Amino acid sequence: MMGAPLTYLDHNGTTPVDARVFEVMSRYLTTIWGNPSSAHPPGWDAAEAVAKARDQVAALVGCSSSEILFTSGGTEANNLAILGTAAGRPAGHMVTTAIEHPATAEPLAYLERSGWRVTRVSVDHRCVASLDEIEASVGPDTSLLTIMHSNNETGVLQPVARAARIAREAGARVHVDAAQSAGKVPLDVDEMGADLLSIAGHKIYAPKGVGVLYVRDGVVIEPVLRGAGQERGLRPGTENVAGIAGLGEACEIARSRLVEDAARMTSLRDELFERLVSGLGGVALNGDPDRRLPNTLNVRFEGVRGSVLLARCDEIAASTGAACHAGGEEVPSGVLTAMGLDRDSALGAVRLTLGRSTTSRDVERAAGALVRECGKLRGQSGI
Repeated sequence: MMGAPLTYLDHNGTTPVDARVFEVMSRYLTTIWGNPSSAHPPGWDAAEAVAKARDQVAALVGCSSSEILFTSGGTEANNLAILGTAAGRPAGHMVTTAIEHPATAEPLAYLERSGWRVTRVSVDHRCVASLDEIEASVGPDTSLLTIMHSNNETGVLQPVARAARIAREAGARVHVDAAQSAGKVPLDVDEMGADLLSIAGHKIYAPKGVGVLYVRDGVVIEPVLRGAGQERGLRPGTENVAGIAGLGEACEIARSRLVEDAARMTSLRDELFERLVSGLGGVALNGDPDRRLPNTLNVRFEGVRGSVLLARCDEIAASTGAACHAGGEEVPSGVLTAMGLDRDSALGAVRLTLGRSTTSRDVERAAGALVRECGKLRGQSGI
């Protein structure tokens, strides 16, 4: 379908850089290009940009600007939170969930190979982590509970505040991966009970290659990288000034339009689901119908592989799951199988995630293509 308009429904994979963000970034790539550590006017101008961005990010999550550290993205932020907590301690215990992103799951697996114990609590059929298992798992030797705020595949919001209360009462530190939820739903580190919180720039209309780790005042972690003293010595290396300035602007934009964007995307998301259900039988929602991100729709199509269906809908850019997960078309999502779906049902899933630029016409076009091609595939298989 050369020349057909493309409907982009993979905003949980990445977002485009907002034009206002790009405009801010361009100044720090061309005219204000000093090193923030340099003691001269170009360096002072760059340092001022980093300081402003720190304030803008802090305002989004409800903390002091001194608690914001800039990283290369969500993966580094998660690694710094987890490995930085473990560094210098004897091997102990950490608690997480069975549905975490690889940026959390892999550093935990590394620690396991180094002698740490890791408990992975289960989720129910709605993709909600078990608070009972968290309470049963944390104990005096638990250093960290690390839990995502919203699942990147289903969009389901986790009971973070209640989980954090349980963990902190047991003396454990709490890390929240907010890469998918930042800019989509309100974030407040105090209400969450987070000691550490991660954000990825490219999920919030900022560029790839920049992120944030919030570190609560008084929480001590060790650096993963060693070098100079930037970012309180926890993330050494010359700052990515343009990326940081862009992320700050993106956070300010997100905060100013959070309610408006959430309402509009919820309406479009629900319209998309209704069009799929009315146009086809055998379509079901994966995840909690209410407690999820306003932009995220994860559905399964009975009798059809999600990867095959999307391959036939070349006017839609979407995915069957997270871009960062390993595995091919024959490997079902670990998130969906953790929810209790069988292999065939999990392989029938498609993740459709909307963004600021998504329109009702996009929803109509995407639903029409999915209904049409799913019907053809079912006809070919005799279903």
